[in-house]
Amino acid sequence: MKIQIQNGTIIDPTAGTEERKDVFIAAGRIVGIGEAPADFHAAKVIDAKGLYVAPGFVDLAARLREPGFEHKATLESEMAAAMAGGVTSLVCPPDRDPTLDEPGLVEMLKFRAQKLHLAHVYPLGALTVGLKGETITEMVELTEAGCVGFSQADNPIVDTRTLQRALQYATTYGYTVWLRPQDAFMSKGGVAASGALASRLGLSGVPVAAETIALHTIFELMRVTGARVHLSHLSSAAGVALVRAAKAEGLAVSCDVTVNHVHLIDLDIGYFDAQFRLDPPLRQQRDREMIREGLKDGTIDAICSDHTPLDDDEKLLPFAEATPGATGLELLLSLTLKWAREANVPLARALSRITSSPADVLKLPAGRIVNGALADLCVFDADAAWRVDPQKLKSQGRNTPFLGYELPARVRATIVAGHVAFESR
Repeated sequence: MKIQIQNGTIIDPTAGTEERKDVFIAAGRIVGIGEAPADFHAAKVIDAKGLYVAPGFVDLAARLREPGFEHKATLESEMAAAMAGGVTSLVCPPDRDPTLDEPGLVEMLKFRAQKLHLAHVYPLGALTVGLKGETITEMVELTEAGCVGFSQADNPIVDTRTLQRALQYATTYGYTVWLRPQDAFMSKGGVAASGALASRLGLSGVPVAAETIALHTIFELMRVTGARVHLSHLSSAAGVALVRAAKAEGLAVSCDVTVNHVHLIDLDIGYFDAQFRLDPPLRQQRDREMIREGLKDGTIDAICSDHTPLDDDEKLLPFAEATPGATGLELLLSLTLKWAREANVPLARALSRITSSPADVLKLPAGRIVNGALADLCVFDADAAWRVDPQKLKSQGRNTPFLGYELPARVRATIVAGHVAFESR
C-alpha cells in the first residue's frame, strides 16, 4: 500500500533535527521525504498536523510470555501493546518455558510473531542450557535460527570459568553476549535495595556491590577474551561510573536501563506497594540522578521497558513474596518524554535512546527515517496527556508502578514495514 504522512514534524534522532515534511511510503519502504516520487498516488493519507513523526521505537527487553506463560499474557496481547506504544522492534529474553535454548523453539517464536504482521521480534538465545549456568548452548545453530545475541536473562552464571568459555565462544563468531550485572551470592534473597528504607521496612537488601562486583568480573573477562557485551538494566551510580570508565578504556560494551529506574527510587515503595517490586530493585535518589546523567552524556545507550506482564495475583502478595516486574511497552514513549522534560533534554536526543541507539546495539538498520529504509514509524502527539488506567492497557498484564499517573504523549499511529498496524484518534 502507498501511504502519505502529511503535515507532520519529522524527528531525526541521529542528526538531532526536527523538520516539517511529508513522508511517502511504498512497498513497505520510505520512498520519499519532503517530495513525492514520480507517479506516486497514495492509497491512504495520514494527516499528522500538529504531530511528530518518529522512527518506530526499539525496545531491548520485552517478555512476550509465549511459549509457556500464556496464562500471564499471549503473543497477540503483547504485540497489540507494542503497537499501542509505537514499539516496532523488540528484543525477547530467553527466560520462558521451555527456555530458548534450541533452534526449533526460536524458529517457532519467529514464525508465530511473523504471522501477526506486527512488531519485529528479535529473540535472545539462552547462553547456557536451561539458563542453569553449566553447559554452553550451540550458539551457531541458535543464530542461524534467528537469535541476535545470547543471555542468561536474570540468572547469573556462578562459575566464572563457564562465563569465560561462553565469552570466548561468542567472540570467535562475533556474537554479542547480554549480561545482567549481578553477583549471585551478594543478591541472593534480596528484594529491595540495601539502605535505610530496606532496614526500616525489614526487607532483605541487595547491595550496590552486587552490581559492581559483577561488573568488575565482566570487564576483566572482556579484556581477556575480547568479547562484545551488552549490559542489561544498570541500577546504580557506581555501576554507571564503571561503565563510563570501561567505554573510555575502549572495551566493546553497551548498556541499558529500564524506564522504571529513570524515574523511581526506593522511597516510592511506600508502605510495601508490590507494584514497585522490581528486579533490579529501585535504588536511592543519587543512583537515579546518575542514571539520568549517564543517559544525557551517552554512557547509557538505551532505555528499555523491561516489559514483564504478570497475573494480578502475583502482585497481591506481600512485597517480599510478590513477583518482580512491570508492564512497560505502552509507557515507554511517555516515560521517555517525561524524563526529557524534567531533565531538559532535547526531544530528538531523548528519542535516540529508544530508536537509533538501541538499533545500533542490535546492529540493525532501524531507528532512522531515511530514503530506502523499512517504513517502521510512529506518529504521536507530544502534547496529549493520558492517565494510566489498567483497564485501558492493551497488555494482558496490568502491573505497573505508574498506575494512576498522568503522562505526556499519545501514539496516534504505528506503521510496521509499510503496514498501518495501529491507529487512534
